[in-house]
Amino acid sequence: MSRGWCSAVPGGVRLAVQIQANAKKTEVIGVLDDALKIKLQAQPIEGKANEALIRYLADALSVPRSAIALTHGHTNKRKLLDIAAPRLTPETVAQLLGAG
Repeated sequence: MSRGWCSAVPGGVRLAVQIQANAKKTEVIGVLDDALKIKLQAQPIEGKANEALIRYLADALSVPRSAIALTHGHTNKRKLLDIAAPRLTPETVAQLLGAG
């Protein structure tokens, strides 16, 4: 089962996110154009926003940061991340991130 922004891949899930850096706090806004929109309390320089995104997702999904790989969009607002966690499904991810 796929949710557009979250799909199952072998051994885990793939997330499509759109980030907005320099926010007052880090939070999930909702789904926008097949991407999960996330505000990040981080500067979009020197990879700080990417680090903050991975840290936030690792905490929210209870996976180690090493399980999350940013595969596309290192310098873009839209990013693709692969999360190596066989127990996660698109439904579980949506519940944990409050984007049901």
